Amino acid sequence: MPALETGAAAPEFTLPGMDGKKFSLTEALKRGPVLAAFFKVSCPVCQFTLPFLERIHKACAGTKATVLGISQDDKKETAAFLREYGISFPVLLDDTRSYPVSNAYGLTNVPTVFLITSEGGIEISSVGWSRQDVESLAARLAQAAGKPPAAVFRPGEDVPDFKAG
Repeated sequence: MPALETGAAAPEFTLPGMDGKKFSLTEALKRGPVLAAFFKVSCPVCQFTLPFLERIHKACAGTKATVLGISQDDKKETAAFLREYGISFPVLLDDTRSYPVSNAYGLTNVPTVFLITSEGGIEISSVGWSRQDVESLAARLAQAAGKPPAAVFRPGEDVPDFKAG
């Protein structure tokens, strides 16, 4: 089963965060859209992608949009990854014995990123690295926040158009 596509309903989930608190998708959607990025710490494309999602997170600070990661690794490995790559957005832990949330979202590769609307539908579904998708995610979250889109890419950065996950 491939990753859920645009237009599909996002399955509800509740997962523990790195801070030990439970995170509910339903509760977060009451505040606004959610960008959910599934990743593994050993994945080179995840290591490349998440710092760009951190830039989107910082641009959305103080808005109703939520940027979050969903790790497919244990808490210790995930904490080291977050430190190494400077990730400050909330990160949740999928159960590494059965990956219930990853499976509910039909993951076959990581990173896989979903933009979930306040109504619970998947607006953007992106597998691997896609520069165009990351630009669309940033623009859509900025629009939802009533802000101009932030520049996710800096002048002089060598950013490929696509990398398979």
